[in-house]
Amino acid sequence: MDTPLREPTFLILTALAGQPMHGYGLIGEVAALSDNRVSLRPGTLYGALDRLVDAGLVEVDREEVVDGRLRRYYRLSPRGETTLSTETERLRRNVEAATTRLSKRTRAALPTTPRTAGGLA
Repeated sequence: MDTPLREPTFLILTALAGQPMHGYGLIGEVAALSDNRVSLRPGTLYGALDRLVDAGLVEVDREEVVDGRLRRYYRLSPRGETTLSTETERLRRNVEAATTRLSKRTRAALPTTPRTAGGLA
């Protein structure tokens, strides 16, 4: 899987960087990480998890039966950790560049103090 990562993928990997999680836990964690901007439906999440497992970024941690249903937990793989770290650094550099440019723009827009003619008083 190449970078840049799509935001839902980035958030799934970020959620799994903390600890192994099952699907519904991931749905809640992605919503929390994105201030509810990204809302994953179960079908979308499990499709993404299958792709991430196939790409070697996520691994199945364990499975357990809860109320007669199988609950699968996923964890970030070493390759997933490297990918998330690389993408985080790329985004950090982009934010730094944008912040620098915006800061210069803001300073350029500030009114300047008029100088009095004739030099020093």
